[in-house]
Amino acid sequence: MHKDTTSILKQFWGHDNFRGSQKEIIDNVLSGKDVLALMPTGGGKSICYQVPSIAMEGICIVVSPLVALIQDQVAQLRKRNIKAIALTGGIPPDELNNLLDNCLYGNYKFLYLSPERLQQTIVKERIQQMNVNLIAIDEAHCISQWGNDFRPAYLECSILKELIPDTPIIALTATATPRVVDDIVENLELDPVNIFKDSFSRFNINFRVKHSEDKLYQIKKYMDKVPGSAIVYVRSRKMSISLANFLIKNGISAAFFHGGISKSDKEDKLNLWLSGKVRVMVATNAFGMGVDKPDVRLVVHYQIPDSLESYFQEAGRAGRDGKPSTAIIITSKEDEDKAKQQFLSSLPDVAFVKNVYSKLNNYFQISYGELISEPLAFKFNEFCKQYAFNPNMTFNAIRILDQNSVLSLSENFKEKTTLQFVASKSEIFNYLDKNRKTAPIIQTILRTYGGITEYETKINLYMLSKKTGTSEERLKQILEQLTDDNIAEYQNNTSDLEITFLVPREDDHTINLFAKKIKDFNQVKQNNMATMLGYISNKKVCRSIYLLNYFGEKTAEKCGTCDICTKKEKLASPYDLEKRVLELLEIRPRTSRQLEKEMGANEKELLQTLERLLENDLVSLNFKNEYIKK
Repeated sequence: MHKDTTSILKQFWGHDNFRGSQKEIIDNVLSGKDVLALMPTGGGKSICYQVPSIAMEGICIVVSPLVALIQDQVAQLRKRNIKAIALTGGIPPDELNNLLDNCLYGNYKFLYLSPERLQQTIVKERIQQMNVNLIAIDEAHCISQWGNDFRPAYLECSILKELIPDTPIIALTATATPRVVDDIVENLELDPVNIFKDSFSRFNINFRVKHSEDKLYQIKKYMDKVPGSAIVYVRSRKMSISLANFLIKNGISAAFFHGGISKSDKEDKLNLWLSGKVRVMVATNAFGMGVDKPDVRLVVHYQIPDSLESYFQEAGRAGRDGKPSTAIIITSKEDEDKAKQQFLSSLPDVAFVKNVYSKLNNYFQISYGELISEPLAFKFNEFCKQYAFNPNMTFNAIRILDQNSVLSLSENFKEKTTLQFVASKSEIFNYLDKNRKTAPIIQTILRTYGGITEYETKINLYMLSKKTGTSEERLKQILEQLTDDNIAEYQNNTSDLEITFLVPREDDHTINLFAKKIKDFNQVKQNNMATMLGYISNKKVCRSIYLLNYFGEKTAEKCGTCDICTKKEKLASPYDLEKRVLELLEIRPRTSRQLEKEMGANEKELLQTLERLLENDLVSLNFKNEYIKK
């Protein structure tokens, strides 16, 4: 007999009722059926496996592709006093053994792991011993080579059918075309399967594309026009910083977020944004997955995304509370060429991937047949410079190696800090006596790391910062002073990438195993870019209809709010536009932006009209860059 699912929803999540297909999906899972759930971003996918698992005896195994997403889900469950374990990278064998024991004997309800973990013998053996009530495959589109985030290791998920054959599977995704749906069902061996598809329609989101040569002006205009919390997506770390600074200078509170900032910085920035103390988060696509903020009113794409799947998922972070919100792409003529340059001209062929793999092994001094299994700090720019590699193409090659489980790539900022006290105990005591202000911090370090007076020890600045109530920057200053005073030896090395090799070095043979997949991958990327550019250049089809049709949802119902649906009728002729401009300039001088705002005119047509008026000597420009009627 199962526990009542509505009571579980109320007890742990505080909701009185399920949304959309959630209840029907949960009932099917509880009856032991395989399910594929297609739900929009913010549709409550996790509820569909978390609630039924809590309702049953045993543990739920959740396969997820991103460490950040796993950590966020586990943290959310623990906040609700639900026991959950995460098997992320870098866990020592003894600790892994203990964690798996906890799954067997510790009354845990959820075990989160990456698909790569399913290749480990110990993990497979222990799963067979567990009382598994449900298998959840999150972000299931990763199993399809036609999906935007294809991850070959996801094909290993089907082994769960062999290990625990009588356990139902639920696969979940927010971005799946009909072709990807077929791949999910086939590769996960969901037979028979009940497919539930909530409409991907987000009619509370006003989808827009704005073509402009002055993108900074447009983003400021939209920030003034749409009040409330916002996300701005960009494609580079450098752009995230410069655009955040631009907004701050214009009186809009903003912060930047990308994969190369420290864990503590990420936490601080995220909390400021979540609490509303910072209005705008300018971020690369490293931001947003698993972040629960329902009141985002505006999502801006300042640069063109690589696919409609990415765009729809990121735009879908607007208005998760169901209230009216806006998702806009601000683009210029040169953006299309930049996007093609970034995503298509830098697609690596098989020969280049082989070369990068060979040089990576040389860079880390790995010999043929050798496997170094511990994570390695990777200075990407230094690597590209050393071998004269194109950075974009090189990063794409490394991502292919990651997707095909040759190595694991982490884009999280990593800081390796080591410390050893080299002074004698009496010298340390004398030092503490003379430095009363920093003594409590130094004593905390000594108590936390037992062997730190005997050998070089890796220390965690983030943890020490929390423990001592001292900022990481201040801790570094204290450790540097200890080194200067010959009390300790302190080393601090940072990198924003980390690589873990997963297979022994076999050079060309390693790559030949998936050479055809590289060609297919490149074709998928080209198709993705073509559909993304098609969406941007579209001038006739309602934005919502365009997106829904792409994801296989046939509809003719217009949203009524996008830029296509609300397009203003053009003025009868260029003469009418000229006449209206001259009438306004008769009253007082105006800039082109003021004219555009007052007239509601098309920016391109207005600029062409002003050029004609200048050529015909009917208007002139003053020192304020305002147009004056002659």
